[in-house]
Amino acid sequence: MRLLIVGTLKGQLTVATRIAMNKGAAVTNAESIDQALAVLRSRGADLLMVDVAIDIRELVTQLEAEHIHIPIVACGTGTDARAAVDAIRAGAKEYIPLPPDPELIAAVLAAVTDDARELIYRDESMAHVVKLAQQIAPSDASVLITGESGTGKEVLARFLHSRSNRARAPFIAVNCAAVPEHLLESELFGHEKGAFTGAVARRIGKFEEATGGTLLLDEISEMDVRLQAKLLRAIQERVIDRVGGNRPVPVDIRIVATSNRNLIEAVRENKFREDLLFRLNVVNLKIPPLRDRPADVLELATHFIKKYAEANGVPARALSAEARRALVLGRWPGNVRELENTLHRAVLLASGDEIGIDGIVTPDGMRLDQSRAQPAVAHAAMAAEAVTRALVGRTVADVERDLILETLKHCLGNRTHAANILGISIRTLRNKLNEYSGDGVNVPPPGGGESRAA
Repeated sequence: MRLLIVGTLKGQLTVATRIAMNKGAAVTNAESIDQALAVLRSRGADLLMVDVAIDIRELVTQLEAEHIHIPIVACGTGTDARAAVDAIRAGAKEYIPLPPDPELIAAVLAAVTDDARELIYRDESMAHVVKLAQQIAPSDASVLITGESGTGKEVLARFLHSRSNRARAPFIAVNCAAVPEHLLESELFGHEKGAFTGAVARRIGKFEEATGGTLLLDEISEMDVRLQAKLLRAIQERVIDRVGGNRPVPVDIRIVATSNRNLIEAVRENKFREDLLFRLNVVNLKIPPLRDRPADVLELATHFIKKYAEANGVPARALSAEARRALVLGRWPGNVRELENTLHRAVLLASGDEIGIDGIVTPDGMRLDQSRAQPAVAHAAMAAEAVTRALVGRTVADVERDLILETLKHCLGNRTHAANILGISIRTLRNKLNEYSGDGVNVPPPGGGESRAA
């Protein structure tokens, strides 16, 4: 955590500095906007704590002009409500009254350095990914994290960093899709004064900010192919060239990249360099979509209910059985991000002793069970019901076999979905299917298609 304190409040900022350092922050002081900008250009920071006597609006304007994105917390003596309001309107995220309260400063630092966005999981498929992440975390190998949007790729990247030998050094993230193409090179590698219009001073890039730590290149598939060549050199040679510079700058970082696209397909389409993919993909961590992690749904839901209940000062209500069922059967095209938003709404809408199905709604107001139930699950439920109508005169083994095969058929061969619907482990299901195949029974293959006999 790198904290830059801007201002000269008599003694009070010295106290704030000491409190922040006791909480593990690396603190730098600047007395003016110009000094603050010089610090940010040369070494970066994770948070600005600014005296309200400083023109915060002017500071924000200059930061925007140089494309420096950093949260600002204003602070001032006494309880001047007008100063607090003006600071927030100017662009500050929070206002801290001085003299500083240690718990308040600790809370602010924790909010900014909150790496999680906790990594919460219970499903076996996610546990496998986390185990691999823990195994490779101490190394300096480049890692490519893939998965659909909203699955938690950045959360896993931060988890990797926190368990690496670089954990005490910076974790710097760059969203390659969010930065305009013509600015991304400067954002990554920095620039020299006068390198282009608006380059009023030398500024270090994210590579230099991350030196000693981890650099996350989020959604790297969106990077222009021409810039990919410069990135490849930086990774191979561990040196970068600032825009407008004439000498290489050494860097010591670990690269973690994420993508929600198929990079192999992008290579075939000449949209992504194959040699860069090889460099990045030393280890691939593929996060399964939430619909394939059913055991994680309720675990995450419980976490989000507690989180947003505390944030909004309301009771953390339990989910009703019907609501739990709807959550587990949801398709979740937006993955964990969509689940989080859904539970946030549910916490705000709940009024009884528990969160009912009426509170589990989509952004357009539709109940989840009416709009997002998985078609395969619905068909499987109907198939199971049909099988139960003809139980009389049949053995338990015959009924069990038909129920399993019908459920699997309507899940299009998906073993995980079928096992969850049937309430058995995936291992038990596979053992049953192997037994049926050994008896010459046609078993739907994984992913659908024609049935096959063993």
